[in-house]
Amino acid sequence: MWDEDKAIECQDLNPSTETDCTASLPQETQETVMSLKGIDGIEPKEGSNLLSSHENNLQETPANPTCLQRLKQMLACPPHGFVDRTVTNVVMAVLLWAAVWSVTGSECLPGGNLFGIIILFYCAVIGGKLFGLVKLPMLPQLPPLLGMLLAGFLLRNIPAISENMQIQHAWSSSLRSIALSVILARAGLGLDSQALKNLKGVCVRLSLGPCLVEACAAAVLAHFLMDLPWEWGFILGFVLGAVTPAVVVPAMLRLQEGGYGVERGVPTLLMAAGSFDDILAITGFNTCLGMAFSTGSTVFNILRGVLEVAIGIASGFLLGFFIRYFPSSDQGGLVGKRAFLVLGFSVFAVFSSVRFSFPGSGGLCTLVLAFLAGVGWGDDKAEVEKIIAVAWDIFQPLLFGLIGAEVSIVSLRPETVGLCVATLGIAVLIRILATFLLVCFAGFNIKEKIFISFAWLPKATVQAAIGSVALDTARSHGEQLLEGYGMDVLTVAFLSILITAPIGSVLIGLLGPRLLQKLEHQSKDEIKIKTSTQL
Repeated sequence: MWDEDKAIECQDLNPSTETDCTASLPQETQETVMSLKGIDGIEPKEGSNLLSSHENNLQETPANPTCLQRLKQMLACPPHGFVDRTVTNVVMAVLLWAAVWSVTGSECLPGGNLFGIIILFYCAVIGGKLFGLVKLPMLPQLPPLLGMLLAGFLLRNIPAISENMQIQHAWSSSLRSIALSVILARAGLGLDSQALKNLKGVCVRLSLGPCLVEACAAAVLAHFLMDLPWEWGFILGFVLGAVTPAVVVPAMLRLQEGGYGVERGVPTLLMAAGSFDDILAITGFNTCLGMAFSTGSTVFNILRGVLEVAIGIASGFLLGFFIRYFPSSDQGGLVGKRAFLVLGFSVFAVFSSVRFSFPGSGGLCTLVLAFLAGVGWGDDKAEVEKIIAVAWDIFQPLLFGLIGAEVSIVSLRPETVGLCVATLGIAVLIRILATFLLVCFAGFNIKEKIFISFAWLPKATVQAAIGSVALDTARSHGEQLLEGYGMDVLTVAFLSILITAPIGSVLIGLLGPRLLQKLEHQSKDEIKIKTSTQL
């Protein structure tokens, strides 16, 4: 009765005293009164009650919903979750095609170049996503780039699809060259000048030794097994000589987070040496490429190769110093302008070097200019790297999809595939043995030496980027014999990705916890400090 009298008494008072009256009520009555009022003290309308109850129902989805609850959430109006994401992605994909079709017309219809590129891009992205979802028990995740590679390979070799999906060689070559420019720019910016100064002897040996040994071994094998000229043998050797950061770096980071090998610095050593290994392979490839397409005596070709290296370094220095100071740090949109200049000069260097008949200088110019610009920017280069990483996310599916689409089952002879696999297998075995010998007397135990040797196995990104460059250059010269050599190089590059990327990823995931010593009772922050000190 006291509660009812108090409530009636409050109703007779003016609104200004309403708050005081509510405060004087017992706690249960206060909660009841406040639940009937909105945020501003206004009683909610019926529509707002329905809307808020709908939002609350969506927010209060149980952690482990039943099938009926999941179905209710999927059929909610407006849609949320999986249905909403699917509809949005499908509309965006169709809209991209429709917008391009409205501008280009027949080029975006079946049989046109743009239609083939868009379909290839979509299929490569889907293939990468599907491979990323494959999780085998007790095995690490397969690299998504394999799905991209196989997507392009299947599109090329399924007759019903390949007849309606035509991409001209000029378009394919240009897209792969742009992707190569992005890779080289990322590699140049990713170099750490301080790490270069502090490299230990074992890191220098790992950066130079395995790549050179494998390149020489593959050149000899290609010359005697595949009948390639010596210049083309070394082109093939340097294509195989690079280790892929796309597989090695994520695997090393996972081991590092788990504390495996951190005390001896094994993950840090492999990540640091891998960058320089790739740059050495790309530089050697560009030098041999220039020599292979030059005419004249052997001495002249060697001098021409040295000249291309000098031109690439000199032009890279000039462009790198320009980007360091232009734009100045007081300009607006600084990060975007720097990223645009790095990518623009990289693409220009790669394409113009072919135009001026110095194909070996473009890649080296890109590496040098990106490295010098990053040194000048200091810590600010991290923001530029993020933008270039977005560009790589776009061109990565195109690159691996186009590489897969270049390989036709019809044009491959069984004996050619057998010789390519034999060359690849023997060269990789020699690399593993050389790596083991190079890390001797470096303070590692036998298990760590074995792990480092097998961790240096995966190949993917660099092989996809430069594996088709020799074929594209041969096509531009119009010589059938050189095109055959270029196709052999591309076939070996394709097989190296298909074979070594999954095997290397699995071996790193399986051998790491078994062969590397785990650091016990140490936090993640302490592991990061130890890792940065070692680097």
